[in-house]
Amino acid sequence: MKKFLCTILCSLILTAGVYASNVMPDSVMTEGTNTFGVYQVGHSIIIYSEPDETSQIKQKIVWDSENVIPQNLALADLFTVYIEDKDFALMAVTDETEDWVEVIYNNKTGERGWIRKDDPYKFNTWVNFYSMYGRKYGLEILKGAPQNVSNLYGSTDNPDKAISHINRPELINLNLIRGNWMLVTVVDADKTPKTGYIRWRSDDGVKYLFPNIK
Repeated sequence: MKKFLCTILCSLILTAGVYASNVMPDSVMTEGTNTFGVYQVGHSIIIYSEPDETSQIKQKIVWDSENVIPQNLALADLFTVYIEDKDFALMAVTDETEDWVEVIYNNKTGERGWIRKDDPYKFNTWVNFYSMYGRKYGLEILKGAPQNVSNLYGSTDNPDKAISHINRPELINLNLIRGNWMLVTVVDADKTPKTGYIRWRSDDGVKYLFPNIK
């Protein structure tokens, strides 16, 4: 009986490993905040040391929903966002030229290198990314965000006086972005909508909210 239960448990763990392949921030990250956008990548990635195809190749990466080559990298190491059902993968961008983006290709070590753009529209600044996906899917407050991130303000000029608070939000809709502030409409568990400004990132780039992409 004990052996049978162990077999079932191992099977469940292995199954969870196969299906739990989406990558999405759920906690505030204080490292790697000097990024200014994301780039959507395909399944074959060549990382160069400089924005020049004659420069040294730092890494060649081939990946799918179950495997990454080289095997020392995982999907969570490569991507800021990965949605398996949409085949949608985004890498964090630290620099950009007209034809190239510098990306972080190992989130654990912070290693970075250059990718030649195959489509300029695959790059989005954080503001554009949040404007697009925050409006479409709504926002989620990340774990570890400061307590005052749940405050709503009537304007960005007087952040010491909150007009309301977010309690158990069911939906946070993005209306507009103004610098490090967002105007949002929130529906709490009591179903009463309230609108105000919320601080979505710190002055040094630490993000407190993230689009709830599904």
